[in-house]
Amino acid sequence: MYQALKLLLILITVVLFASCGKDELQPKPEAKLALQYPPPEYQQLNKADCPFTFKVNSFARVLSKNDCSMKIEYPFMDATIYMDYAPVKDNIRELLIDGQKLSFSHNRMADVIDDKVYINPDKSVYGMMYAIEGNAASNVQFYLTDSVQNFITASLYFDRAPNYDSIYPAVNYIKLDMRKMMESMDWK
Repeated sequence: MYQALKLLLILITVVLFASCGKDELQPKPEAKLALQYPPPEYQQLNKADCPFTFKVNSFARVLSKNDCSMKIEYPFMDATIYMDYAPVKDNIRELLIDGQKLSFSHNRMADVIDDKVYINPDKSVYGMMYAIEGNAASNVQFYLTDSVQNFITASLYFDRAPNYDSIYPAVNYIKLDMRKMMESMDWK
């Protein structure tokens, strides 16, 4: 009986030690958001009654207004670029202030505002692009002008609450499209 009790005690001890191993927490592998967007294909946008033309991504849907302002929608991203046109009538200073004010109104929510000057003297296209990092309402904006007749502003908005980490891939994709718009802008 003593042998059986001793064997039982050893068996219980072995089972307890074997089952009470360290609970090691295993870190999850770092997740990467793998969003796939189609490579951009650009086509010339040329509205007959507007004093400008530029290239736009063919995957976007352009909705024009009568005053040469327009919405450029990216339905597969729930994003829209709002583009406004204004003729210059001895008010270039006010238009420039308004164009810059929009970008800096997002200053509170921005982690970084990266501004890039755009100058193309061959086409008389001058402007500025603002890339805003952080949970701002609009993450990319630009304005363009020829300084004498035309002034355009454009702002990117998403149809959801701003969460920069989630929309970052879409912001980068559309920012390249907006850069293409600036670089291909021609005044008529």
